[in-house]
Amino acid sequence: MRTNHLRMIIAAICFALVTGSAKADNHANPDKRLANILSSQPEAAKARYKYRNPKATLKFFGIKPGMTVAEVLPGRGWYTKILLPYLGKDGHLIGIDYAQKMWPYFWFADEQFIERKTIWVDTWTRDAAGWRTPDSARISAYQYGQMPDKLNGTADVVLFIRALHHLVRLNEKGNYLSQALDETYDILKPGGIVGIVQHHAQEDRPDKWADGSNGYLKKSLVIKIMQDKGFKFEGESDVNANPKDQAEPGDIVWRLPPTLRGSVDDAKKR
Repeated sequence: MRTNHLRMIIAAICFALVTGSAKADNHANPDKRLANILSSQPEAAKARYKYRNPKATLKFFGIKPGMTVAEVLPGRGWYTKILLPYLGKDGHLIGIDYAQKMWPYFWFADEQFIERKTIWVDTWTRDAAGWRTPDSARISAYQYGQMPDKLNGTADVVLFIRALHHLVRLNEKGNYLSQALDETYDILKPGGIVGIVQHHAQEDRPDKWADGSNGYLKKSLVIKIMQDKGFKFEGESDVNANPKDQAEPGDIVWRLPPTLRGSVDDAKKR
């Protein structure tokens, strides 16, 4: 039986996604290649580096040019625009969105939003193609529950960057977490890596509060969830941790600048 591995980065603050593009070179020197890509990002993206630490994050997860990487909930492409040129023309980036039936449980998902999600694969693939250069990775995409068979056993790394807590909090609505992790295992090559960046709830906080509905998860819960699905815990990093974020019951991660989105009552609708 194959073994896939879990690496975690503890992150404490969620920041708004931004757009940008980059040109890749220096394929023979991954560190220099990544440094050049990061330096070419727009200033709005660079402003997040001190919080998101993309160089250290990608290095910790072992991501290198030529790999196949799956990015869960890629959004507006903050990491996508780094990964596409960094993986290079020999690489493959796979965007993964939540299952279609999961979206109605989000407070902001009106009928138009949900309808747009029915064509997410096409629209995201088109958008991502616009972020490519001739030397960028090729692109695929799917929504959970619809993984193409041809992708089985193809990925070196699957990234959950601030994408796990919604799966946890909504699992009872439709087994969404279990389905996502089963497909994560299936898409990985033997020995593949799952990389998780997640808002960290302190272990002494109430379990009910730290169930993902407020944006936070306990490290112990994440490890247990992944181990129960057959992943081996390999290591963790606090490179993105914010010691000032000592969230207490009643807090939501979206209270923090620069997002300041909604209120505790709004969060419970999510």
